[in-house]
Amino acid sequence: MSARTKARKRALDILFQSDIRGDDLATTLAAEAKRAAAEPAREASWLYAREIVDGVIDNQDEIDEQITTYAKDWSLARMPAVDRAVLRMAVWEILYNDEVPAAVAIDEAVELAKEFSTDDSGAFVHGVLAKIARSS
Repeated sequence: MSARTKARKRALDILFQSDIRGDDLATTLAAEAKRAAAEPAREASWLYAREIVDGVIDNQDEIDEQITTYAKDWSLARMPAVDRAVLRMAVWEILYNDEVPAAVAIDEAVELAKEFSTDDSGAFVHGVLAKIARSS
């Protein structure tokens, strides 16, 4: 498993945890940073995970607007929390990270959705992200 794949899982954990607990994302990220400081072996995955979460924090309104626009008949509140977190992460990669091809961001997001969410989540996440990638 690549360092970026591990980082995406870490970022997903942070985004999901913050959402479920209703905590401020920056506060959840700070707590994870303390934990990461004690785990130097995982530094490679931590750096990109932090970049993802910081990017979501900095652009959350625009990211959520994109998701809402392209998730036909689905409000953010109605989506499973894992799907929301996966979509936010992938939309940040598609729109704001030129180092990651959209196809890679979509594939990684779909795999995370399949692994951690509902049976229908992979197809849902793929559909939303494909529309966003085509429009950007």
